[in-house]
Amino acid sequence: MNESPNNLQAASPECNNLVLQVENLHTYFYTTEGIVKAVNGASFSVKKGQVLGMVGESGCGKSVIAQSILRIVPPAGKIVSGQILYSSSKLNQSNTPGNPVDLLQLDSRGKEMRKIRGSEISMVFQEPMTSLDPVYTIGEQLLEAITLHQEPNPQKARVLGIDVLRRVGIPHPERSIDMYPHQMSGGMRQRAMIAIAISCHPNLLIADEPTTALDVTTEAQILDLMRKLQEELGTAILFITHNLGVVAEMCQDVAVMYLGKVVEYADVDSLFFEPKHPYTRALLNSIPQYGKQRKQRLQPIRGSVPDPYHNLKGCPFWPRCEQFIPEVCDVIEPANRVISSTHEVRCHLY
Repeated sequence: MNESPNNLQAASPECNNLVLQVENLHTYFYTTEGIVKAVNGASFSVKKGQVLGMVGESGCGKSVIAQSILRIVPPAGKIVSGQILYSSSKLNQSNTPGNPVDLLQLDSRGKEMRKIRGSEISMVFQEPMTSLDPVYTIGEQLLEAITLHQEPNPQKARVLGIDVLRRVGIPHPERSIDMYPHQMSGGMRQRAMIAIAISCHPNLLIADEPTTALDVTTEAQILDLMRKLQEELGTAILFITHNLGVVAEMCQDVAVMYLGKVVEYADVDSLFFEPKHPYTRALLNSIPQYGKQRKQRLQPIRGSVPDPYHNLKGCPFWPRCEQFIPEVCDVIEPANRVISSTHEVRCHLY
């Protein structure tokens, strides 16, 4: 097995047909209690038209990665090092479509980053009621994105806005466009968020747990909608979730995160049928499975996520690992290992 410092697709984004390539990203939060290494060396890639799932427990850095890509990390946080290479189809510094741009080299409030954010890379946030401004109508928030990036004419922008609302399945879009967020149900608000995100036909859509606050029926409808839109528009999707069932239904590849690192990266079939990392296997074993005996207990992951202010030596998962190797796992940080052409793992067992 060969050792690889980055993800399987960690060559030139242009020759690999990539939209996004994140390399060794470190994003820290500086607080009065200490430094929280929310993202601590994450590397992964997203291809054109691909749906990449990103899974892991709460606090593993999934949402911070999304904020880092869009350059909207909160004031207490700072992107310390790494690269976020974005291959634009519309614009970049050299005005050459497809030539990758390192987003970390752009001013987060500058003209070029503002053109990319919302137009080429969009995001569906976790909770629409807190993401949508309650004092503005759905139309005002939707048309702001359209007029800024696409159509400055107010009348034409409204026509485009109504068409986008119709596309995401909102009934009576001619009336719904003038409604306030509180006048819509949770499912309709999430559809409105998706409409704002896709209004400018982005190359990459980041979906940060878009179905967490929804009931099962509405969740299925939103997933069907996102799958349909992805097929129609050819948009690449980074789908952040803690629900492995959603990953199995939506994604082609999966990145498993633990304490700010991608510990396993594989196609979805390999991850579910041949998981390599002990953390991935523990996640899968903790899921209820059809066919198990009624009184058979689930297998929870022992222990808990370490204190974020405490920097562990070696592998971050060793205190909870069933296959812990003394004087190895707790001393040496495991390198990234290539298991196959579609599978990587960061573990001393390989």
